[in-house]
Amino acid sequence: MKKTNYSYIGIAFIILVFGIYFVPKIVDRITNNDMVRNDGGTRLSINKNKKESDLAFIEINGERKKVPAFSFTNQDGKTISNKDYEGKVYVIEFFFTTCPTICPRMNANLIQIQNTFKDFDNFGVASFTINPDHDTSEVLKAYAEKYGVTNPNWHLMTGNQTAIYKLANEGFNLYTAKDDTVEGGFEHSGNFALIDKNGFLRSRIVNGNPIIFYNGMISEAEKADDEGMPEEISILKADIKKLLNE
Repeated sequence: MKKTNYSYIGIAFIILVFGIYFVPKIVDRITNNDMVRNDGGTRLSINKNKKESDLAFIEINGERKKVPAFSFTNQDGKTISNKDYEGKVYVIEFFFTTCPTICPRMNANLIQIQNTFKDFDNFGVASFTINPDHDTSEVLKAYAEKYGVTNPNWHLMTGNQTAIYKLANEGFNLYTAKDDTVEGGFEHSGNFALIDKNGFLRSRIVNGNPIIFYNGMISEAEKADDEGMPEEISILKADIKKLLNE
């Protein structure tokens, strides 16, 4: 009889220790989304933590390329800096509102991307005008309304031309220049740069090498341009999603 009582006491003690030690840990893991309840019952399963995606970090001289510090004025007259994009995944472009060639195509594609990620408050776009003498905040505001910019994290920015050109050519290696001999008076890259939540330049790897930039001129609907170059908006969307999940 005594042996049986001791057995009960031993079992009760084990249960008590389990409750004291393990239950708080289970509750903590559920709170931190490390464990989830199965839809078919009450079984708990481990939910893997978010991991770094397979997108490459662009490196220069062995160092990961990060967005340089910048500070310009947006379409609402507010000062916007790189710090306003911290914690966000965003796309960078250089454009100008009177561009008669590639800019309308680029921004139509960015509108489509904006609408794809309309439910993500940590997605944005940074558009820098290369013709700040003409593209004032008021002009950029009208341009944004014309194209349907609704994302509060999409800032169309103007400011000192020298600083903008330095940001484009040195900060991102996205070619930008004033050239009165070309249509529109300016030359610039039609590519987009993709930035992660920590401000690093990222891209997918193709044939063993990072593509670095994404072609912003060809739409998904077009599939390819007249020379057979395939569109890259679809892969840009896929890679934005990867970075949002990091």
